[in-house]
Formats: sequence, C-alpha cells, structure tokens
Amino acid sequence: MGRAPGRLRPSDRPRTAARVAAVQALFQGEQAQDNLETVIDQFVRHRLGQLPGSGGYEDGRVPHADVPLFARIVRAATTQQDATDPLLAEALPADWPMLRLDPVLRAVLRAGIAELSMADGPPARVVINEYLDVAHGFFDGDEPRLANGVLDRIARQLRPSEFSPGPGPG
Repeated sequence: MGRAPGRLRPSDRPRTAARVAAVQALFQGEQAQDNLETVIDQFVRHRLGQLPGSGGYEDGRVPHADVPLFARIVRAATTQQDATDPLLAEALPADWPMLRLDPVLRAVLRAGIAELSMADGPPARVVINEYLDVAHGFFDGDEPRLANGVLDRIARQLRPSEFSPGPGPG
C-alpha cells in the first residue's frame, strides 16, 4: 500500500496500530487477490513491529501492533465478507454505492464492521471512534465522515442495546 497514515502515529496504542495494519492487509489482500493466511503471515513477518534502523510507518511498517487483534480482525472481515458486504451496501448513501468506494475506505469499513460483529469486542462507540481515527489517517476529504456515518448506522443494527433510543419526533 503506497501511502501510510499521515497523521496517525499510534505508537503507544497497540490496538489502534492493529486496526491500521488490518486495513492495510485487507487492502493488500483485495488488490493482490492473495489468500487470507498468506497476507496475515506476510504482515506478521514483514510489516508488523519495529525493525532496528527502520522508520516505522514511513517505511510501510506498523510498529507496536497488537498482533492477535490484527489477525482476528483480518480473519473476521474476510471470512464474514459475504454476510457483511450487503450490510455495508445497504448502509451507504444512495449517491455513494459500493463500486464508488475507494479500496482503502472499503477496507476501513470492512474492518470496522468485522469488529462490530464481534460479540466480545469493545463497545460500539469505541470501535466507531477508532476507525474514524484510522480513516482520518488515510483521508483528508469526506471519507472519514462517510465512514463515521456508515459504521454508526451498522453499529445500531448489530448492537442496538448499546444505543439508547433518542427522543421521539415532536
């Protein structure tokens, strides 16, 4: 993946670093049509962690990533894609269909949905905020706002008990 997250430096946030790496791995897997386990193995061996003398994110590495979380997100996003892509397509605005999504944004959304699908995952609002941060690391335009809205809509479907009903109309 050519560009590293510009503003995102989660060196002291291993779970955030895992999410960044998961987005990059999902992007790579989709672009290269690589096998899921091959991509995970490549990332664990060559892209995660800090090498002596390397520049971290600038060299395409994701230092300090929580490797088990990284692998879990990538596996969930990939193995559940047939079930989650329809949710994603339905949650997108009519003027922004699935085919229009930037491949990196698609990876951000798939990773976020995968984590929202985990029954033992962090609270939905935490997941949404984390992926909003990740999206801001990759994009300067409307993409983070779109990611926020889509993930919020899907979180309310997948985890309705975490959202209190708002005041009714009137």
